[in-house]
This record gives sequence, C-alpha cells and structure tokens, in this order.
Amino acid sequence: MQFQYINLECKYLFECCCRKTLIYNVCVCVCVCVCVCVQPAVLQSLHMVALQGKHVEAAAVMKEPLNWLEQSLSKKNTPFLTAEAVSVADVVLWAALFPLLSDSGELRSVRGWFQQVGGLEACQTAARRVLQGKGVEALKTFLQKHPATQTQRRDSPTNATEVHLEEIEEAAQIWSEGLKASPAVTERKHPVLPQEGKRNVLLTSALPYVNNVPHLGNIIGCVLSADVFARYGRLRGWNLLFICGTDEYGTATENKAREEGLTPQEICDKYHAVHADIYQWFQIDFDFFGRTTTERQTEIAQDIFWRLHERGFLLEDTVEQLRCESCQRFLADRFVEGECPHCRYPEARGDQCDKCGRLINAVELRNPQCKVCKETPVIRSSKHLFLNLPKLEDELEQWLDKSTGSGDWTANARHITHSWLRDGLKPRCITRDLRWGTPVPHEDYKEKVFYVWFDAPIGYLSITANYTDQWEKWWKNPQQVELYNFMAKDNVPFHSVVFPCSLLGAQDNYTLVNHLIATEYLNYEDTKFSKSRGVGVFGDMAKDTGIPSDVWRFYLLYLRPEGQDSAFSWSDMALKNNSELLNNLGNFINRAGMFVSKFFDGCVPEMLLNEDDKRLIAQVRWELKQYIQLLDKVRIRDALKCILNISRHGNQYIQVNEPWKKIKGGDGDRQRAGTVTGLSVNVACLLSVVLEPYMPSVSYTIRHQLQAPPTCVSAMLQNTGTFICTLPAGHSIGTVSPLFQKLENEQIEVLRKRFGGQQVCKRHSSIINQGFQAETTKLFDSNVVKKNQVKHLDIKHIYSVSLFAKH
Repeated sequence: MQFQYINLECKYLFECCCRKTLIYNVCVCVCVCVCVCVQPAVLQSLHMVALQGKHVEAAAVMKEPLNWLEQSLSKKNTPFLTAEAVSVADVVLWAALFPLLSDSGELRSVRGWFQQVGGLEACQTAARRVLQGKGVEALKTFLQKHPATQTQRRDSPTNATEVHLEEIEEAAQIWSEGLKASPAVTERKHPVLPQEGKRNVLLTSALPYVNNVPHLGNIIGCVLSADVFARYGRLRGWNLLFICGTDEYGTATENKAREEGLTPQEICDKYHAVHADIYQWFQIDFDFFGRTTTERQTEIAQDIFWRLHERGFLLEDTVEQLRCESCQRFLADRFVEGECPHCRYPEARGDQCDKCGRLINAVELRNPQCKVCKETPVIRSSKHLFLNLPKLEDELEQWLDKSTGSGDWTANARHITHSWLRDGLKPRCITRDLRWGTPVPHEDYKEKVFYVWFDAPIGYLSITANYTDQWEKWWKNPQQVELYNFMAKDNVPFHSVVFPCSLLGAQDNYTLVNHLIATEYLNYEDTKFSKSRGVGVFGDMAKDTGIPSDVWRFYLLYLRPEGQDSAFSWSDMALKNNSELLNNLGNFINRAGMFVSKFFDGCVPEMLLNEDDKRLIAQVRWELKQYIQLLDKVRIRDALKCILNISRHGNQYIQVNEPWKKIKGGDGDRQRAGTVTGLSVNVACLLSVVLEPYMPSVSYTIRHQLQAPPTCVSAMLQNTGTFICTLPAGHSIGTVSPLFQKLENEQIEVLRKRFGGQQVCKRHSSIINQGFQAETTKLFDSNVVKKNQVKHLDIKHIYSVSLFAKH
C-alpha cells in the first residue's frame, strides 16, 4: 500500500502527535491523493537532494504536487485540509513536505497552511528530534536503506529523458569491461559457522506443525519466502545458515496419533517425512531440516527454564482450564473453539481470535466446544508456572527499540508487537497438563510439559544444535550474527515478545531477532484452505497437478501477501503463467538464444554498441540495482517485478530492432543484427542470475543452455549490482529449447473442480467497485487527480487505502 512510502518524520509525528492531540476525522480523498500523487514525488525529491545534490531537479519534481496543494487550499473556507482544526491529513502532508519546503515562493496558501501546522509545539519538537538541525542531510542513512519502489519510480526508465547521459555512458563502459577477475564460486561446506569479517546471517522459517500437511498459504508464508532470501544471500556472498524443522509436541499430535492408531512418536516420524518430501519438491534449500522431539530440545529448553527460575522470572498460579469430560483431558488452546468475547467471531480459538487478533484465555470463550468431540467442556482448576512478562517489559522495550530501529521488521510485525506493549504485558503460562511434550524438570510440576509456545521457538536452537555441536557460535553470538525470522502474522507476538523475553530472562548472551519478516494470509479463491473439506491445494498435491515446482514458486511469490491478504486463483495463475512466464520471460530468453543458434552458428556475434544499445544497458542496470536494493530489504514480491521488467525491456528492444530482418540485409544490417543478438543473449544470462532465488531449476536450465561461466552469478550480484558482458563475442552456447508451457483453460478448469475452488465472489467485487466509485467521485470533483491518472490505479488498492484512512 502507498502508505508504506510515508517517510520517517511522518511515521514519527503520527505516533507522537496524532494519537494524543489531533483529530481523527481524516478526509479520505486527501489521504488517497497524498499517497498517490505527493508521496512518490517527495521521496524522489529527497533522493535527489540528499543523495545526489540535485536541488534544481528536485524542485521541478515537486512543482506539480505543490501547485495542486495551492489550488486545493485556496478553494477551501477552512485554514486546514479537512476542517477548522488540524487533522491527521494535515500532519501526514506537513511531515512529508517538511524537509523540502523551506521556501514555498509565491504559493501563499501553501505557505500559510505550512506555517500554521508547523507552529504546533509537538510538530516542532518532533522535527527537531528527528532532523537534529541537519535538515535533509539527517535523512541520508534512511534514504540509502529505503530503495525506490515500483510506484515511486513510475515503473522504470523507458526513454532517454529519464536516464541521464552520464548514467548511460557509465553503464555501457562497465558492461564492456566484461567479467575480468570475478570471485570464485565456492561450494557450501558443512557445518556452516560464523566467520570473522563476513556478514553472518542466521535465517529461520517458522516451524510447521508436524501433524498438518502444509497448504500453499503455509508454504509462501514461511519456508518459500525464507528460501528466496536464503538463496539470494548466498549469491551475494553472505555466510548464511538456513534452518527449519517440524514442531512435534502438543495435543494436536496426540489427537492425530489417536485418529490413525499410532503412537505420537510414530505420527511425528510419518509426517516429518511428508513435510521433508514436500519442501524438497518445492526446492526449499535448507542447510538443515530438523525436528523438536530430540534430546537436545529437552536439554536446551530445560536449561532456559532453570535460568529463568533462578533469576526470578517465573511465577506460580492456579488457573482455570477447560476440560473435556468426554475425552478425559484438559483441552489445549487450539482444541477448543467458541465465540470471541471481544468481536463475537464464532470460530475463535482458545488462545487467539483470527478475526480481531486479540489474545484470549480459553475460559473466556462464549459457548465453547471441544473440537474433537463437539461436547461442551467444563472449567477445572490446575496449578501452573508463568513467565513474568511484566518484570521483563522494560528490558524488552529497550531491545525492541534497538531491533526495530536498525532492522527490517515488516509493518504488520511492528504493529502487532506494539499493540501487545500498548495493552501492557501480562504473565504468560508456560506449562500444560499434557503428556506429549518436553517435561518440566521441576519436582512440583513433573506431571506437566512445557506449553508449545514456550517450547517450540527453542526448537530453532535445538535444531541448530543437532546440525552442529558448535551451535552456540550462532545462538550466543549477537555481536557477529544477524538473525532473520520468517513467519505468518499470527506467529509474530511469540517471536517478538514471548520468545525474546525467555532469552532475555535467561541472561546467557543469546542472539535475538534483528529482522522479523511476517506475511499476511493467503486464501484460496474466495474461501479458506480446508483439508477436511477438500478445498485448496496442499503441498503433497501440488506435484500431482503436472505444473512444475518452479511455476508454483513463481506464482506464489508473485502474489505473496506482503501488505494485505491475497488469494490464490486458478484463472490468475494461468494468466500469469501464460503472460509473464511464457510470453514475456520465456519468449525473450528463447528468442535471444535461438537467434544466436540460427543466425550465428551458436556463437555470440561481435557487438558494436550504438546509443539505443547503451540505453538498454542502462535500463537493465537500473532494474538490477532496484532488484538488489529491494531484496536487501526483503521486498521479495517487488524485486520479482524487476526481473519481469528486464525481460520486457529486452522484448521491446528485439521488436524495435528486428534482427530476423536485418540478418538478411547488407553488411551494416548484418552487423546490427549481431549486436542486437549478442546484447540480448547477455541480458538473458543476467536473467538467469536474478531468477535463481525464485525459480532455481529454470535459472540452471538457462545457464546450461547458454553455457554461461559459473562466475557470472557472483560477478553481477556483487555490491549494488553490475550488469556486465558475461558472454563475449565468440562464446559458444548450447542447445536452446522453450522454458515454459502454456496452461490451457481446460486443464485449469479440471484443477479448479478437483480442488474445490470457486469463482471469485461477485458480491465482494461489487462492494469494492461501489466503494471505489464513491471515493473517486470525490477525487474528480475536487480536482485532486486527473482521470487519465486514476484509470491506471488498482481499484481494490485505492479502496483499501480509503478504508485505511477512514479507520
């Protein structure tokens, strides 16, 4: 969403001012327009001023949005954007413009409005605190860490006026220098351990429950997203360890074992193998895929428990629990369901409501039911141990300020974590009346086991310990190690609050998370995945569809739910496969290779660059730099669009230059055909490199067909990105063949019926369209944006922004 582009001052001011002193009646059309029209220009201008020193160019970029603001303010009868009093809309816009708007010139209305908002004491204090008297210079570090986005950059540079001449010449010069002495490609050697002087990255994917076969939403939310980043980090030369494993303890496992007539350990063994097979088919490249039912898990969990106990961070209390007399057992939180006491959602779990996100004690549920037998449970008392979160709250907040300030935490991770802290932490139970779990070593609690959310995250440590005896070099080494956690949003509080508190309280120099990456939810068509109802594609079914795993990876990453929930759609999957993979990416790479084979006997021809060729090189280089900046910030979906942009540039380049025609002409035309072909096949080689994290098999196939040198990967992904000639004149390529196949409508319909999916809900689409029409009418009436600008915007995107502003 466009709101993610709001700069640092704006975020800061919203937190410290709006919540306490400002009015919440935000005008929807103003907020939408700030996001669509003003923010992209502001960020572009800030980059120009702070990083490039281009003040005149920055002023030109800001001219149009400031003229709009002047016109808007001059027509109003109120001193502010939406009312007589300052609103959030005023603060959002003022904070965005503050670093740039030192002189509004002849824009009298803008100058008056700007001075009134800036006169607020809270705004003045916040501006001093953030900018520290340095002006735009204070934002350099922030801007360097936050790359231009797809929206900010208005797609990509497509003509000479958008790519400066010096940039074109520089890109062409670097490209012509070729591979030179590139870093040698090194094989991974196990065990991977931290190294002095290297960027040491420890990467975890949330541990999947062993008794559930993962569906597509589970796969994209955790292991696949983490795999893309792990592959990318290795290509960048980072010293990276990627670990994961199955979470095997708890009531869910006991019940599954009862259903199948097996012991809990047997059920764990069976489904651990199922998980491993699924992830192998999806090409998830773990360094180690372990499990939590191990001696190391017991050893490490009990050690952390005793350290917490000895330091006074555990409490004892008697709690009321739900017990199912029919099943003769206390019910784990996820095996009781009822009505949420906060929002009345009828299918809330015993620990958390999926609708409102609030934490729940199972006994608070209205009309509770045992999920196993559907009987109504009764309340019984039991003595338990609690982690004293309030006692650790100050230390946790200090750590969170540091981690969220310096690390890459997704917006939802920050929001969920802050909401926990805002409400005040409460003691959290860490024991359960179960049989299948890590035993509590305390004599008074020897019949109990650790609660899965105390125990499961410790699995990261024990799995690493089962990978190497030197596990503490990763997990007790915060000075040298960066920790990335990948998960879906429902796991955030346990990774950002509960688990860090356990490690902080243990006081054993543990490595805590630096970067917490959480996705929203992926739904299936217009409903949820359900194994029992046969709705949705689960991991063990994907390979039976006949669709290659790389295509599954591509589509899931293309719609990765980063800013909001997204939905898998069979028709959309076919569309993306046929348009983006077959007609765009595959078409370009295949044509480039076939021209070399057909017209030049399989050898890359001589290339004499003209201005059009150099411009293409500059455009491709620009996309490569964007790709690296975005993936460095774990913007996985946006970086994928850069890959597709590169192949689009290549297709346009081939179409305009028509080498298949020029090869039949005179010497000059034949030379031109050779240059176009040689440059195109080098772009194809670059595509093989940037595709590797997303589509590893396709990436390998391209490099194999082009017989690309192994060093091309590390050479082009070093530093900020270097597009170079890796296939020089005279280089022989291999046999070229198509990379993708079309997904036919008949095939898609068969799969849709097989997996129980339905058409996208018409009523839902109608509601969104009606909302969009209502809001855009306001935009048009107020001359906020021209209609020819709005028509290119995503309807659902605009409406979601409007709803965000209203709330």
